[in-house]
Amino acid sequence: MSNAVVVVDNGGGLIKGGIGGEREPTCVVPNCTARPSSSKKWLLADQLLSPDEDLTSATLRRPFDRGYLINPDLQASIWAHLFTNLLKIHPHNSSLLLTEPLFTLPSIQRSVDEIIFEEFNFKALFVSDTPSLVHLYEASRRPYGLVSKAQCSLVVDCGFSFTHAAPVFQNFTLNYGVKRMDLGGKALTNYLKELVSYRSVNVMDESFIMDDVKEKLCLVSLDVQRDLKIARKHGTDNLFRSTYVLPDGITYTKGFVKDPSEANRYLVLNDGASSSPAGEKHHVERSQEQRSIDAKKTEFTLTNERFLVPEMIFQPADLGMNQAGLAECIVRAVNSCHPHLHPVLYESIILTGGSTLFPQFSERLERELRPLVPDEYQVKITPQEDPILGVWRGGSLLASSPDFEAMCVTKAEYEELGSARCRRRFFH
Repeated sequence: MSNAVVVVDNGGGLIKGGIGGEREPTCVVPNCTARPSSSKKWLLADQLLSPDEDLTSATLRRPFDRGYLINPDLQASIWAHLFTNLLKIHPHNSSLLLTEPLFTLPSIQRSVDEIIFEEFNFKALFVSDTPSLVHLYEASRRPYGLVSKAQCSLVVDCGFSFTHAAPVFQNFTLNYGVKRMDLGGKALTNYLKELVSYRSVNVMDESFIMDDVKEKLCLVSLDVQRDLKIARKHGTDNLFRSTYVLPDGITYTKGFVKDPSEANRYLVLNDGASSSPAGEKHHVERSQEQRSIDAKKTEFTLTNERFLVPEMIFQPADLGMNQAGLAECIVRAVNSCHPHLHPVLYESIILTGGSTLFPQFSERLERELRPLVPDEYQVKITPQEDPILGVWRGGSLLASSPDFEAMCVTKAEYEELGSARCRRRFFH
């Protein structure tokens, strides 16, 4: 494909790649490479998503660590696979819109520019941060809404490595107002690994499996003390009890939730309903039947781990971390901005990033935030329709705008002026 604008949301956990102007990315793949324990071959990107690959105890390498690109060569090899095999584009005929973490060091920026222009020979490059693209997409979705009219929002991005609360004004991220928590999806998965390894079975080497457990079974508690009491109960009275079956490498290569209906029983807590005794009896009988069938499977049961893991985002101090929780992080970000912006920012909080997908995330955040915000201000939290793809869609929108070409740095400008001077054009 020639003269295309390639849009790459290059996250620490997932890469979202596609062509500008389209609504959906062509691919969403892990930004890593892994070697299964039974193989000498390293797999990357889409190869890791194959249903036939058993990634139990796979050795993992990521180009990102703690939010920053530390292995440019590994990143270049993943990009090469992305551009050639998945997007099927010719870089020398294409422009690239690439996302980059906030406050990336100049040395890392130089490495990225070298790869883009010297290794891949892209004809032009535009580098964007995440919050401005989220803001752009949400403003375009609701042209008569507050975000669009005020040209102002507070983007809360719970990503793989970090969580940021970033004020955006007129499509520019206000860097002086950005507040960061050193907590993201990776830290949550690691905490879940520790809890399960301590209580049940050693899963410290199972990054892919425990990511799946986290995504399928974890949730945000609306009342932690109440839920801790429920999680101590035995049998069917424990509405949080849920079992996950590990892959055996023979019958099935992926783990799975043993009983999805059991996993969703906690929902009655907030519906004001209660489970009927008949329903419980049926559930017990079915569970016993499943236990006899699954006696040979390796499995473990989660109870309070399901809500203690996402709790890190809201109350990290309770878990021994010297960090402010998300609500306090948001207040600090707003207070860093001009007082005239405060009411608008509180009323236009946008949630993005994979960790905001935990059930009850936005309700809990509003409960935590409301007491910290002056009474005369409204608090309105809007989760993105797809928090994983929201940044990419903003990039796709920007890449298809008539102004995009003028915003880019061309290969000729890079060769003439160098990386540092070219980067000034991106304004962040």
